[in-house]
Amino acid sequence: MKFISWNVNGLRAVMGKNFMEEFQKLDADFFCLQETKLQEGQIQMDLPGYCQYWNYAEKKGYSGTAVFARQEPEAVTYGMGKEEHDHEGRIITLAYPEFYLVTVYTPNSQRELTRLEYRMQWEDDFRAYLKDLAKDKGVIVCGDLNVAHQEIDLKNPKTNRNNAGFTAQERGKMTELLSSGFIDSYRHFYPDKEGVYSWWSYQFHAREKNAGWRIDYFLVSDNFADRMTGAAIHTEIFGSDHCPVELTI
Repeated sequence: MKFISWNVNGLRAVMGKNFMEEFQKLDADFFCLQETKLQEGQIQMDLPGYCQYWNYAEKKGYSGTAVFARQEPEAVTYGMGKEEHDHEGRIITLAYPEFYLVTVYTPNSQRELTRLEYRMQWEDDFRAYLKDLAKDKGVIVCGDLNVAHQEIDLKNPKTNRNNAGFTAQERGKMTELLSSGFIDSYRHFYPDKEGVYSWWSYQFHAREKNAGWRIDYFLVSDNFADRMTGAAIHTEIFGSDHCPVELTI
């Protein structure tokens, strides 16, 4: 089975570029989106053979996630069941007989780290949510986690050390999550690979220079890790400031 995750940074914008062409070429069994920036009824997707699941932010033009799945799940959950976190359309969980699929758009800590304190609470609550799921069966987590975990996960670690997405606090929470029973699938297959990123700023010709960050992930719970057969980052695909990432099981 092939899983794709893509932060499209505005689905309507990327629909006007190349989304359907890339969607068809990637030919995934599960296609997860983050930052759809939609409200219900603002787009109609004609995707024969796929079930569609959407989680919208209450704030217009902000956040939002979606999952397109060839196989109908046993159950679908929106959010993590915590009032303080479930207004921004950030999580969708699909339950299948052998695993849960969770797509997530993790809150950004923002410039000047104005949302870092909230982000730390989110991290603790989301980790607890995932650990609870993993008690039952395998868990596949994908999405924009808004953190470059190690120095090899971004082009300029020294100059970004205290910036959102590369603070000691955020990196520490990612370490905690992995230590609690999850595997970073890309690093599992490519532990030392450098220069492969999933996000580039729209400023300073960052993508041309490959001055990027790897902040989009597939994580797999330890109890399902032996099912992994491959991971990829599709740097050749444009249309957003992020590119799609892939897991096969």
